[in-house]
Amino acid sequence: MSKHKVLFTIFSLSLLISCSSSNEPTPEPSNTNKKPCENGMANGFPCRGYDLLLSIPISTFGGAEGNDSWGWTDPTTQKEYAIMGLDNGTAFVDISDTENPIYLGKLPTATISSGWRDIKVYKDHAFIVADNNVGEDSHGMQVFDLTRLRNVSNPPQTFTADTRFTEFGRAHNIVINEDTGYAYPVGTNRNNIYKGGPLFINIQDPKNPISEGGWGTDNYSHDAQVVTYNGPDSDYTGKEILIGSNENEVVIVDITDKANPKNISKISYPNVRYTHQGWFTEDQKYFILGDEHDELRIGINTRSIIFDFTDLDNPKEHFIYSAATKSIDHNGYVKGNTFYLASYSAGVRFIDIASISNKSITEVGYFDTYPDNDDANWHGVWNVYPFFNSGKIVVSDIEKGLFILKKQ
Repeated sequence: MSKHKVLFTIFSLSLLISCSSSNEPTPEPSNTNKKPCENGMANGFPCRGYDLLLSIPISTFGGAEGNDSWGWTDPTTQKEYAIMGLDNGTAFVDISDTENPIYLGKLPTATISSGWRDIKVYKDHAFIVADNNVGEDSHGMQVFDLTRLRNVSNPPQTFTADTRFTEFGRAHNIVINEDTGYAYPVGTNRNNIYKGGPLFINIQDPKNPISEGGWGTDNYSHDAQVVTYNGPDSDYTGKEILIGSNENEVVIVDITDKANPKNISKISYPNVRYTHQGWFTEDQKYFILGDEHDELRIGINTRSIIFDFTDLDNPKEHFIYSAATKSIDHNGYVKGNTFYLASYSAGVRFIDIASISNKSITEVGYFDTYPDNDDANWHGVWNVYPFFNSGKIVVSDIEKGLFILKKQ
């Protein structure tokens, strides 16, 4: 096979023995076609209700570790692409046909390697940041025109960024409101004017980002979601609302006027250890939050805190969901009535939230890429992207690489 061109075809794999026994080796992903979830296993990985369409090992991308992931659907061709963050760059994979995926290439990191990289997509461009801890002259924001992936003649290529925005350096994460065309890097340098809070960057012309200030009153923001609000609180209909996960609390901020953001409210919860990331339900009534350190430091099972945001001025804790595993929860997203939770060593957990108003949510499926254990550690699944119309689910595993799943 040419080192310049990687076209994945069907591989015949020997049956891998379940790793429920601690004496057996952990299965490694291979460039493989669909493996259905049968009798609780798919290609050696414990599962329930979700099939494995594809897995590609981290070594294929020339990286040592994986981190974030996202996706892009080409509006012209309707092809689907997985985008995976690596310690040393960002990989792009055509997953339109998971029997014959194409690793198209890699955008190297702008500076040094980093265990934290984050990607979002707007107007057919990928926006990439890294938390590489080398000061304000570090990574910044790479902008990559995804339409270039349509005509990659000799994959995998080494890509260059179309733009590198360097008015900030490090960032732990990036949030984009596609309705307004603004990007919000969060977790930037704590010593800057906004104390690590969200920056406001106009990306309506993707290759020419424009800085428009930031919000630093609530200090460091680890992650956030920004929406054009259409929820039950009519006081804020049509406003641009930021929900920040700010280490020890959740903050709600009206950022419609970038020159004059307004703090609406904030809320914390019992046994806070590290307020990490959360996501609205689609009706914007409830917000599902994960605390990244509570399982490890308190010794509890995986915990999600559900808030009632019916009144943004007066948010309330709705109830606590406790899972059957002890793994650390990381990033979670909502599509329809399913909460897709990247839960490190317990893999991806699929949670039915149809009865969330009745203080009840229920795990209905899982795919465990780290069968060794479900303990509170930082191995396994970092992120899950569930937003493709096809139902394909992108999963990034720190050690094992890229997985594509689909509900049975």
